[in-house]
Amino acid sequence: MKTTVKELRLILTVDNLDELIAFYRDTVGLETSKEWHEETGNGIILDAGRASIELIDANHAARIDQIEVGSRVSGPVRLALRVTEPISVATDILTSGGATSVAPPTTAPWSDVARVQAPDGMQITLFATSTLVDK
Repeated sequence: MKTTVKELRLILTVDNLDELIAFYRDTVGLETSKEWHEETGNGIILDAGRASIELIDANHAARIDQIEVGSRVSGPVRLALRVTEPISVATDILTSGGATSVAPPTTAPWSDVARVQAPDGMQITLFATSTLVDK
């Protein structure tokens, strides 16, 4: 017997909420689903469209980091966002909005990818099946 899941949420507890709302909503482009400002605390739910959990072992995580970045750099949690723009354009958008580049756009066996780090330290793999602009 199993349950039926209708939504996946990744909950991040952060100290710089306003900065990260600006980054994830205004720069990354996630849509606001719900927002609250109360005496007990503030928060926002940002809709990322389709969500999934990718479970991998440490060896595979190291392989992904090696392909995308060149060395083992990510922690136990990393976001991966499929983007519609060419990877180099998406990377420029996120870095101009506060992210830092971890690795430039490259082609991995599964898609074009780039790695950035959000202002909260979260590593984000950007991926798309389009060709790289700067090949």
